[in-house]
Amino acid sequence: MSPAALRISDLNDLLRATFLTGKVVFTEGIAALSDDHRSQVVEAVQSFRQFTPDNDPYGEHDFGSIEIDGVGRVFWKIDYYDPDYRYHNENAADPTTTRRVLTIMLAIEY
Repeated sequence: MSPAALRISDLNDLLRATFLTGKVVFTEGIAALSDDHRSQVVEAVQSFRQFTPDNDPYGEHDFGSIEIDGVGRVFWKIDYYDPDYRYHNENAADPTTTRRVLTIMLAIEY
């Protein structure tokens, strides 16, 4: 794994596990879940560690898919924006110029 990919995966893992270093967005489907189901989704996303070359080919830990009883398949995705959250940012390894957004959605909303 390249040094940049390693740095990106570390930054992505920090956001995913803590929800502290970027924005977290729930889609309407996630927001409409019961508090208990939404808590299960958050716990599953924050504890996700099942990265493989098949589901994480670039080693950036920027996407996951989870099956949750009573909810179904849930996707989460991290995207990279400029400091104003207006445009895509190509330099995801630099936290001083990149803002991360973690979106959590039901797979049927994709």
